[in-house]
Amino acid sequence: MAFYVDSKRLITKTIIHAGNGDLPDFAENTKVTFHFRTQKQDEAETILDDSRQLGKPMEIFIGKKFKMEAWEQCVKTMRIGEVARFSVAKSLVATYPWVSNVIRKALGNQKDTPQPTSHCCGGMMAFQNENNSSSIDSLMNKPEPLTFTIELLKAELPGEYTQESWIMNDKDKLISVPQLREEGNRLYRQQQYEAAAKKYSEALGRLEQLVLKEKPGDEEWNELDKMKIPLLLNYSQCQLLQNEYYSVIEHTTTVLEKDENNVKALFRRAKAHVGAWNPTEARYDFEKIFELDPSLTAAVNKELEQLKTLEKEHDRKEKSRLCGKIF
Repeated sequence: MAFYVDSKRLITKTIIHAGNGDLPDFAENTKVTFHFRTQKQDEAETILDDSRQLGKPMEIFIGKKFKMEAWEQCVKTMRIGEVARFSVAKSLVATYPWVSNVIRKALGNQKDTPQPTSHCCGGMMAFQNENNSSSIDSLMNKPEPLTFTIELLKAELPGEYTQESWIMNDKDKLISVPQLREEGNRLYRQQQYEAAAKKYSEALGRLEQLVLKEKPGDEEWNELDKMKIPLLLNYSQCQLLQNEYYSVIEHTTTVLEKDENNVKALFRRAKAHVGAWNPTEARYDFEKIFELDPSLTAAVNKELEQLKTLEKEHDRKEKSRLCGKIF
């Protein structure tokens, strides 16, 4: 039995399989996950798109004005596990060809090959091959009503899922920074250095988004800029343990441009200079640490002794190489 789901009678719903429990609370920013199939309402019921071709469902966020607002109207009538067919008037699906084509391009327009999901306007979808492109393109010039068969998989309220940066407001981004730092610290303690570095990098990215909205030199700008320092240091330590020496040099130098006497930055940069074989620069940083923190004398002396040993070995190899060329 079909019935209208909107006051203007532009969307008709037919339940194929009843869902479970009560109707979810579709509050703003609720993350809705569902599989869908799009069909024309011609005699052949031509299939345009099908998320199951990739095995990855669609995701939209309630209230974020996804380009296909009809989808939001549809899923808000559904229970978890429900499968329903929606007939949608052409006036509500005029943007569908644009949405479909944009995401197809984002996926590389690869034929017949399942591709990783890609975000576009808050959603992810899998597509059939290019054979349906002409059918979709024809809708751009002559819109038609479409049928969507939807299976609602999940409806997660804000706080029940990890929010991506693009959906966060400034307050949420600021709150998330220490959370990401702590998650990075936990991964670091577990010696998962690459994963930890990603968390620190994500936190730095969110800070950078906030900094760009402030005027350089203002109090808010300075506070946000200071928050970068421990994250840059932690990120550099992870990179150092992965022998990414040039990355360490770059990020510790950024710290030293803000705080020229930061001992942690100097020590990590010195170690990275050794790894990248810049012995002069390494010795300069180690010697500056002597001046700033005498308590690290023993540690620095150890590093300098190791540097001397490496220099002797390097000189020996270089002499052998030159002798080989001569003789």
